Order: sequence, then structure tokens, then C-alpha cells
Amino acid sequence: MSYILCIETSTTNCSVALTNCNQVIELEEDYDSTYSHAERLHNFIDKVVRRAGISLKDLSAVAVSKGPGSYTGLRIGVSAAKGLCYALDIPLLSIPTLDSLALQIPKDKDSYIISMLDARRMEVYSKVFSGVHEEVRETKAEILTETSFEQYLLEKKVYFIGNGVEKFAKICKSANAAFIQNKLPSANEMAMLSYPKFLENDFEDVSYFVPYYLKDFVTG
Repeated sequence: MSYILCIETSTTNCSVALTNCNQVIELEEDYDSTYSHAERLHNFIDKVVRRAGISLKDLSAVAVSKGPGSYTGLRIGVSAAKGLCYALDIPLLSIPTLDSLALQIPKDKDSYIISMLDARRMEVYSKVFSGVHEEVRETKAEILTETSFEQYLLEKKVYFIGNGVEKFAKICKSANAAFIQNKLPSANEMAMLSYPKFLENDFEDVSYFVPYYLKDFVTG
């Protein structure tokens, strides 16, 4: 068996999944808007492992959501993941946050999927996928305007998902836009991406791995 612990803390959703191969066997998460990751994360890890009837020593790897997203949330998740990998001497896998978020939209070949996370004011982190979850455009930080993503909206239906959706829904006038509200990245979808990377030995260097912040930290 290949037990992989998946950790997602890039937004307000503190989410932990225990997977066996590419199947989620236990999931614990909390969409609390107060960023309670520091208080809840290790408790969630303990819960999913205990409910599965295994110990941490049975883990084959730890997968962590690499970003972009909340600076504080990403640091907490990555620190926990690296600590487990050091202590257990197991590999670290990193999963692009926007990739796993896109997997919440069922496949539809006649559409696009755009994962979109809030990045303050009218800015978002976004990535464009085909309707079958293949990358079309890389991750970018961009300011939203009424004409954002126009090239995709003129072609076919576009599903927008993530906590950046609400502000784009207020200015986008395209009939081809479908806004999937109240969805955040979850460890639940990380199983589909982490197991193939595990089989390919696509591991991170635990000593040097850092989250993918995309932008420099700004206070205020």
C-alpha cells in the first residue's frame, strides 16, 4: 500500500486527506474564515491517521499544496509537511494549488476551466485549463477587468472556480461565464495528482523546498 498524507492550507480551508494509491480514504477539513491552520492542522493529521487505523510510520510520502495562495497558510502547511518528512524519512511531493482546484469541475471537453484565487483588491492568481484538465495557460497574477479572459470566453463556456470568482462575477458580462461560488482548494483532489508523482519519484528536496508565493509579501 502507498499511503500519502495530503495537506492543503493555501486558503482559509484547512484540509487534510489520507490517500491509498489515488483514492481518498479519510478527509478532515474546516472552511473557517479565521485562518485557524496553526491550531487545527496537526489535530486533523492525527484524526485521519487514527481513523484509518494506521500510524504515521506507515506513510509512504507527504504531499503539500505548493501555492499560490495565502503566505501564512502556505508556510504553515509546508512547515508541517517538511517536519513530517524529516522525522519519518519519507519523500515530499508538491502539488500546484490551482491544478487541484480545477479538478473540482467535472470534465467537459467543450469548455475551459479557470482556477482563480484572491490576491488582494482586484488582483487574482489564475490558471487556465481545458475542460479535460489540461494546462492551457500558466499561472499568473493579474488585475481583473471587464475584458479579462475574453479570448477564452469568446470561444466556449468557461467555468471559473475559487475564492477570486466573486469579484470577477461582478464585472464580467459574458454569457459564456459560469461562476462556481464558495469553492476552495481541498486535499480531497490532491490524491489524483500526488500518486502519479509518487510513482515517478517526482520528489522535492525537503531541505530547500519553499512555497510558490508568485508575488513578494506585502504588508498593510
